Amino acid sequence: MSVSIFDSFLTTTEMIAVFDDAAIVQGMFRFEQALAAAQAAEGMIPAAAARAIAGVCNAQLYDIPALIAASRRAGSLAIPLVKELTKTVALYDKDSAAFVHWGSTSQDVVDTAMVLATRDALRLVDAGLDQLTGTLLALADAHIDTPVLARTLMQPAQVTSFGWKVLGWAAPLLRARERLREAARRALQLQLGGAVGTLAVMGEQAGAVARRLADDLGLKVAEAPWHTQRDDWVRLGLEVAVLTGSLGKIATDLSLMAQGEIGELAEPSGNGRGGSSAMPHKRNPVSAMIALAAAGRTPQHAAALLAMMGQQHERGLGNWQAELAEWPQLFISAHGALQALNDAFGGLAVDTARMRRNIDGLQGLIFAEALSIGLAETIGRPAAHEFVEGLTRRAVAEGRHLAELLPDAVQSNEALRGRCDVDALLALFDPVAAASAARRLAARQLAALRAQAASFNTEP
Repeated sequence: MSVSIFDSFLTTTEMIAVFDDAAIVQGMFRFEQALAAAQAAEGMIPAAAARAIAGVCNAQLYDIPALIAASRRAGSLAIPLVKELTKTVALYDKDSAAFVHWGSTSQDVVDTAMVLATRDALRLVDAGLDQLTGTLLALADAHIDTPVLARTLMQPAQVTSFGWKVLGWAAPLLRARERLREAARRALQLQLGGAVGTLAVMGEQAGAVARRLADDLGLKVAEAPWHTQRDDWVRLGLEVAVLTGSLGKIATDLSLMAQGEIGELAEPSGNGRGGSSAMPHKRNPVSAMIALAAAGRTPQHAAALLAMMGQQHERGLGNWQAELAEWPQLFISAHGALQALNDAFGGLAVDTARMRRNIDGLQGLIFAEALSIGLAETIGRPAAHEFVEGLTRRAVAEGRHLAELLPDAVQSNEALRGRCDVDALLALFDPVAAASAARRLAARQLAALRAQAASFNTEP
């Protein structure tokens, strides 16, 4: 698969290599070699034929651009590939050439090659998730007590724990890792059905051949050919899409917290990273940018998979071919976003002092709800709400801190004077104390997420 320069910008060389033209073609040859070996082991074809076929199942021996060009006329890449493989086998053993691709069909070859490539792609994704979740869990632990503004509807809301916020980024990634493994166990299966899914040419030996072939390729034997039954396969693709959406969420928060006016986080800098061609002062969040761009492209690819599920009868006309083109894009985006965020969080700068200044700069208004609840114990909720609402308006109008106004306001209020503990109310304005609820939640979830992360290393 060739990618544009802009695709390359949003992904990794490792993932490009997985779905590279030569890699897919080699996967197809791998299928043909393993098929011949399985059939020879069951006595369907001569052992000499299997050896002759295996000897030339090497993508480097073939003109791959020519195969791709021929596939546009043939309707499938497998057709010119099998034709060239047959010709090449015949150069060395004319009799063996008759047994190339025996009893199989084009979709068997292509689908199985894509399964093999997808297995490699998932290994890259899993490794990237292992790295990123490990970094995030360590970051959450380090900042479990760090107060930071929680923001709703893009506005300051209350105080939370930065560690709790980070766990909110990590948890979906651990869920995605688990669900990707589950989906892969169902979807990474051999495709072998022959012309219409019945393996009629192989007769009673079909099951034994399929088992040998699957074992050779390290795949599961499907209960039935899935040429047009794409549900498990599409579910795997959709899990990749959901993962990329979760990565986009992290990138969104990172980019917002890295804005100069906020300044709570910053991506690594230096060596030209995140610079501007015109403005020397800039420190652009380029990793977040790449992850956001990769995530932004993903819904269209996922939607295409769903749209192409209505494949006709026993072989799709156009929709299977469209699915093949969309499939690698999901992994290209996912791994690009993963690598970008691993780069960012690997050297992330956390400005805890700026987090505190951003809290302090809001005149205590974000503690208004806590103050209202504290006063409600004395004067009831409606009266407390009215009192605090008036006090917040005054704080804004006078440019003063809410806590600064509180003692005189309590003393001036007949219902409150002498009936409430002003010091206890002022303690509500402590950001560390305000983050304690989030800290308790974070401590519990951190332990659970660490156990979940560790479980992946014990799975087969």
